[in-house]
Amino acid sequence: MLGEALQAGSRRVLTFGGLGTHHGLATALFAREVGLRVGVGLLYQPVTAAVRENLLALHALDAELFYGARVPALAAKAAWRWLQYVRAGERPYVIPTGGSSAVGTLGYVNAAFEFAEQVRAGDLPVPERVFVPLGSGGTVAGLALGLKAAGLRTRVVGVLVSDIYPPSPRKLCRLAARTAAYLKVKAGIPLPALTEEDFFIERGYLGAGYGAALPPADAVATWLHQHEGIKLDGTYTAKAALALERWARQHRTAGPVLFWLTYSQARVVDLVPALPDYHALPRELQRFFENP
Repeated sequence: MLGEALQAGSRRVLTFGGLGTHHGLATALFAREVGLRVGVGLLYQPVTAAVRENLLALHALDAELFYGARVPALAAKAAWRWLQYVRAGERPYVIPTGGSSAVGTLGYVNAAFEFAEQVRAGDLPVPERVFVPLGSGGTVAGLALGLKAAGLRTRVVGVLVSDIYPPSPRKLCRLAARTAAYLKVKAGIPLPALTEEDFFIERGYLGAGYGAALPPADAVATWLHQHEGIKLDGTYTAKAALALERWARQHRTAGPVLFWLTYSQARVVDLVPALPDYHALPRELQRFFENP
């Protein structure tokens, strides 16, 4: 996506996420490396130490931050910012929440092909199901499209972790279709068409809402870290792991099941300059450090 932004002559990218967005942080980190300015629109999520740390890291990376408590408020602010960027001649390139555009989704199409190569090399069996968090939808749409194109009959199970315009099978199908169309136009590579039946959404693991703690999921995350050294986050991967754990207990005679870990095991905040004092943040964000 950053490459496409540069190719389009953009000088700034504009993206969105929750207060502790890892997507926004990664975007700011790599955009800075290629000389692009970044604007990040933030929605509310429960505030934790990790959320605060990511906010400070975003500021340290020179991201221009703005906040909306609800989607309509954030959309209005984003429209105003976009207009200001246009007037400044920055030709802003908009990256959807989570990077779930046709271009962004290609990353997981490619990942699915890499996975298929590992299966054919005998490194692991063909899984019956793959469990993955479902937030904005790009990961699920890309994996489903890529696995089908690679000839694997693996079912992708999207564990719903967001209540902010959550994807439906229809939306996921449309995103996969846009991704396939993009690849066909840009590279002449045909990919198979998907239907809504290709997408299975596992519900019941959201908890009180996006970013809200779910104690059973936190318990699974603690166990995995203690016994396998795998780190999960409470917003996405811990809830997906809990869904897999419960499914596996109920289907002990089923075939192999795979947990697709989407949480980076490297701390992105360790790659940024020294974190600032929270008073350096926009005033509307400082309150998340002052109120418990």
